[in-house]
Amino acid sequence: MIQPNPESPVNYLPEIDNSYDVIVVGGGPAGSSTAALVAEHGHSTLLLERAELPRFHVGESLIPETYWPLKRLGLIDRLKESAFPRKYSVQFVSEGVKESAPFYFDMYNPHESSVTWQVERGKFDQMVMDRARELGAVVHTSAQVTDVIFEDDVAVGVKVRLLNEDGGRTEREIRSKVVVDATGQSAFISNRRGQRDADPRLKKGTIWTYWKGAHRDPGKDEGATLIMQTPGKKSWFWYIPLQDDVVSVGCTGSMSHMFGKENGDAETVYTRELDLCPAMTKRLANAERCTDYFTTKDFSYYSREGAGNGWVLVGDSFGFIDPVYSSGVFLALKGGEFAADAIHDALQRCDLTGPRLGQWQPLYKQGIENFRKLVYAFYAEDFSFGAFLKENPQYKSNMVDILVGDVFKPGVGDIFDAMGVVEPELDEPLKPVMAS
Repeated sequence: MIQPNPESPVNYLPEIDNSYDVIVVGGGPAGSSTAALVAEHGHSTLLLERAELPRFHVGESLIPETYWPLKRLGLIDRLKESAFPRKYSVQFVSEGVKESAPFYFDMYNPHESSVTWQVERGKFDQMVMDRARELGAVVHTSAQVTDVIFEDDVAVGVKVRLLNEDGGRTEREIRSKVVVDATGQSAFISNRRGQRDADPRLKKGTIWTYWKGAHRDPGKDEGATLIMQTPGKKSWFWYIPLQDDVVSVGCTGSMSHMFGKENGDAETVYTRELDLCPAMTKRLANAERCTDYFTTKDFSYYSREGAGNGWVLVGDSFGFIDPVYSSGVFLALKGGEFAADAIHDALQRCDLTGPRLGQWQPLYKQGIENFRKLVYAFYAEDFSFGAFLKENPQYKSNMVDILVGDVFKPGVGDIFDAMGVVEPELDEPLKPVMAS
């Protein structure tokens, strides 16, 4: 598996022009899918990524609706040929011991899209970036964008430090008609404009690591994602089987619960939470940890503006939602698809205003809202999905739609009208003590 900060050689140093129709900053799934589809539309496209791929990244589990943007990108056959484990289901565990029956996606949709994958993100992200290059985008990694150039509040290009063949850096100013911010949680444009607002009820922190030799269920359940809550919903674990007998196991809870100064280091907190989750300790009984512990802040947020004159945000730059339902890669790819089509439309119309470039974002934000409200219910101590569906069985299909990612479907959010106001308690705004 790819380790954080790998030392890998520069493998692609293309010639770069002084101007492009579109510059995409950030080569994760959101940026690479945007660049791929804009280039396929026939527009000159430059994709700039600050790291050298493949590189380490968390967020390995794909949900079924990811199939459709991947199909449009032409990547389904490559994923079928890969060694990534197949994911047929998700299973929930409450109170650390009470296992639900597996939720099999194909029980609700017999289409092949119901079988998805648990991916190693370094390899997966490289696959999407390579596709952008194949479709005509100019791709430059190890490219550090230092500024987005604005003239009269219109984005007109970027300043970037590019790596040369001799290992030195060249500073360049490159012009474009549209700048796409796909810088992930760095949120280059919205942070600089002071437009990012955190969700005060989803201030969470995560500690995760990787294990080799953990127990996996047999047959169809071998690649299942497991979501295990500890007693009182104080924290939850993910269990994501990867290739080469490696499993990603992370624990998420409020910042105070995970990173309060009195809690100790990352290993101490992780071990404490494991002791509260017998269903997980049983699976790890004969496993060996094969990496260090890693930590992150999973603060959910939106940018108040998702597009402006000559610029648009995609993926985590636009907004981030808690990872419990594995929505991140799907929203990145789907947002990239929406954005690429809007950019193509804007360039054809010679209308590069914010409303035109961001025309897709109200629908996209509604999809994120559907995930967010289901996340709220997951964390709310006084809410039970089982009890709700027993009283309201007609809404089971709505919940299934959201779990698989069909969040843009008309009427899917009707379930929340029936739920009423369901909110977790406010988390303490504690500054975390981060470990490496």
